[in-house]
Amino acid sequence: MPYTIGIDYGTESGRVVLLDIRANREVSSVAVPYRNGVISTLLPGTQERLPPDWALQDPADYVSVLTEGVPQVLKMSGVAGEDVIGIGVDFTSCTVLPVAKDGVPLCMIAEWENRPHAWPKLWKHHAAQRIADRMNRVAEKTGMSFLSRYGGKVSSEWYFPKLIQIFEEDREVYDNTYAFVEATDWIVWYLTGKECRNSCTAGYKALWSPHDGLPAPEYFAAVNPDFESPSDKLGSKFYPLGTKAGTLVPAIANTLGLSSQCAVAVGNVDAMVSVPSVGVQGPGTMVMVMGTSICHLTVSQSETRVQGITGVVKDGVLPGLYGYEAGQAAVGDMFAWFTKHFVTTEYIEKAKAQRITVYELLEELASTFKPGETGLLALDWWNGNRSILADADLTGVTIGFTLATRPEEIYRALLESTAFGTRKIIDNFRAVGIHIEQLVACGGLSFRSPLLMQIYADVCGLPVTVFQSEEIPARGSAMFGAVAAGEGAGGYASIFQAIDKLTCKVLKVYEPNFESKVIYDEVYGVYQEIHDFFGRRENNVLHRLKTLRMNTI
Repeated sequence: MPYTIGIDYGTESGRVVLLDIRANREVSSVAVPYRNGVISTLLPGTQERLPPDWALQDPADYVSVLTEGVPQVLKMSGVAGEDVIGIGVDFTSCTVLPVAKDGVPLCMIAEWENRPHAWPKLWKHHAAQRIADRMNRVAEKTGMSFLSRYGGKVSSEWYFPKLIQIFEEDREVYDNTYAFVEATDWIVWYLTGKECRNSCTAGYKALWSPHDGLPAPEYFAAVNPDFESPSDKLGSKFYPLGTKAGTLVPAIANTLGLSSQCAVAVGNVDAMVSVPSVGVQGPGTMVMVMGTSICHLTVSQSETRVQGITGVVKDGVLPGLYGYEAGQAAVGDMFAWFTKHFVTTEYIEKAKAQRITVYELLEELASTFKPGETGLLALDWWNGNRSILADADLTGVTIGFTLATRPEEIYRALLESTAFGTRKIIDNFRAVGIHIEQLVACGGLSFRSPLLMQIYADVCGLPVTVFQSEEIPARGSAMFGAVAAGEGAGGYASIFQAIDKLTCKVLKVYEPNFESKVIYDEVYGVYQEIHDFFGRRENNVLHRLKTLRMNTI
């Protein structure tokens, strides 16, 4: 009986899922936390303090997910390694790292291990914002047509701002970098011994188009006159999703307990790979991949340039369709920040007494309020704004505090703020004729917070579907692993065939409450006012405050 493995690399951990592709059943799964997590203060093994807005990772953590997670799912299931016909991998993106010619990350070479720019830059590394700003100014001044494909702005989270930051701040690291690769492509390289870059990350994160290629060299020269060859570290060959990158290197196969004939699919993005996992094959549905942040994805049969999104790419999500991406940069990590720093001992002790988590206690208390009852309203910009303002220098705002305000009221306002941000994104799509008729939520938050799901339904006025699996991205990667293996090995000929056989089952549909929606419509009107007041460049309040903080660190 054929099985495939999906590996989903997140911000703090990696998840490994073993999928029975005949019975459409997740046989076993395991989460492997990263030992070094998000590196934002001290470089590992040194006392060197990183500057503000840096976010790095350790590639050894990525390897540990393989060497610990894969043998564990096999042992838990009793499945023989030779019955696993394919592996698919997805990653948070844009997470990128410099490597030597043999594929070894520079930070794992003694000569470079103490150089911060030699380490992988996580998606939420925002220290390249000044370069993104410069790229935007040049693109706007010169009328570059590619910019409208990305909603009108290049993000500091993407490939070229991070690469040019290395070029300008540590030329030695840049010159000794053979390739600057997405982490998802690096893992595929590690598994197969072959550099095989995927078209999805190239399209969404590296400004590449299958029709136009990269922006003209003259554009990059206007950004930095010495940066003359933008494709040098990126390459020029990109493979469609579902392509077989190769098979496992024998030594790696032996370490993982798998066959060296096991197919490996080209890499993917955690958000994009979730779409087939929940059965989406056409327009009308927005998939929300909810974790530390949210990626919003929808597809269309034609290309529309949409202001404020993070990209539209042909075949970027599903073959033959245009995939649209938007997102919110702070969701789960904003809730974690609040519970870590602003919940009093009284709440912690109460949660312990009830044998529940602090999150569960706050959810229980926050659910007692009606829409609008807290009098609070927040902007969810704790990690900047991804859509629709594309401004990493924006910061969070909460208004309406009184001396009677309680932590559970603030918590509810934070939950609501993410729903309002999603509604803003939906409105932005609808304004240009891209219709959204239903929402699909996946990721841990969709399971852990029924209150949040109901708030999304009420705020957006749309049904929200939650599926049974907690590992939707890993499941999607396993589906692409089945496509890479192909029909001859017991897999599938296309991702659409895999969708027909392997779509996850529905757990619950949250329908909008009409009375709640009426009130939320009114609150949303206020939200739009403060969104524009604090978020548009004409008002520099938040930028000035951040500049003051950065200058005093």
